[in-house]
Amino acid sequence: MNFTTSRAAKAAVMAVLVSSVAACGLPRSGPNKSEIYAGSVLKGGDAFVVSVNSRVTRATSVMPAFGFSSRFSGAGVVGSDTISPGDVLGLTIFENVKDDPLLGNTGQRVSALDEVQVDGQGYIFVPYAGKIKAAGQTPDSLRQIITQKLDSQTPDPQVTVARLAGDGQTVTVSGAVSGQGVFPIERPTRTLSSMIAKAGGVAIEPAVAVVRVTRGGETGKVWLQDLYENPGLDIALRGGDKIVVERDQRAFVALGATGAQSLVPFETQTLSAIEAIAQVGGLNTSLADPTGVFVFRNETAAVANTVLGRKDLKGEQRMVYVLDLTQPTGMFEARDFLIRDGDTLYVTEAPFTQWSKTIAAITGTAGAADTLASVGSSTASSGN
Repeated sequence: MNFTTSRAAKAAVMAVLVSSVAACGLPRSGPNKSEIYAGSVLKGGDAFVVSVNSRVTRATSVMPAFGFSSRFSGAGVVGSDTISPGDVLGLTIFENVKDDPLLGNTGQRVSALDEVQVDGQGYIFVPYAGKIKAAGQTPDSLRQIITQKLDSQTPDPQVTVARLAGDGQTVTVSGAVSGQGVFPIERPTRTLSSMIAKAGGVAIEPAVAVVRVTRGGETGKVWLQDLYENPGLDIALRGGDKIVVERDQRAFVALGATGAQSLVPFETQTLSAIEAIAQVGGLNTSLADPTGVFVFRNETAAVANTVLGRKDLKGEQRMVYVLDLTQPTGMFEARDFLIRDGDTLYVTEAPFTQWSKTIAAITGTAGAADTLASVGSSTASSGN
């Protein structure tokens, strides 16, 4: 085989491999800009593709509002000495007689009832005074009632009432706190923030902590940071309240030419596009196209109509928001545009990336062609 034949063989092998690469396509992380725009409503697709500006940012800055209804915020602080069903009381009765006291033995003027349980209906039983409604009373008002009941049976009785345990006025604290448990509502723990402190405080980052309170069949929740910063959210507690501290469950998906491709939890109450990019390690400098940063979202009809300047859209709309970080205000727009729960942040690859992959593929193909031609030449020489 002569030199001309060898070159022809290599050229033929290279042509076949390059054709194969072209036919199969090159690997990439997802659609390019032109393919995304081709899916827009204007071109017969089913998504609205919108460039982000200050007007769009204002229209889409809709975040879920946390707070408590009037049932929670309008409830007054429970008195720490108010008696409730389940409470344990201590009664001491002094009788002004020596020989034949009503409650004690002869010569015993003081009778102590150490643990008197308030039943589920709110009543207690006191010997010779009978069944008495204790729930809703303060220790002092209950003392007066017992005194009146006994006054006709023993001369000048003196009664003291103490609330020993607040089993009937308790709340349950669970979730991401240092000490979960059932805690009584006492003078230092009559509000939400003080009860969380009683449970040892939160065991997660305060920036992502959400506090949920369930009372009866109604639930309200608030950001922990807002609770600390706004006294109006520090609601008064009621017996039976269930308090749960949990991590914010919101997340977005990062795909394409970013530092990481994954489901990413929120780390703050609000998250801008530029913060989201930074949270996943920024743009991949060897792959990313900074003119092609996209946010995919299902938008409510109200917001979509506002963004598009329309009034006819009904139901959820597929929206694709475009950020161009190379524009003079691009970084500011990315800083102000808010990411929402369920968003997909996608960064396209730069056009040269595909060229680089093509060149690499061709270079590899050329090496393969040289190898095959060399093998063919050696085979031909050995056959001569």
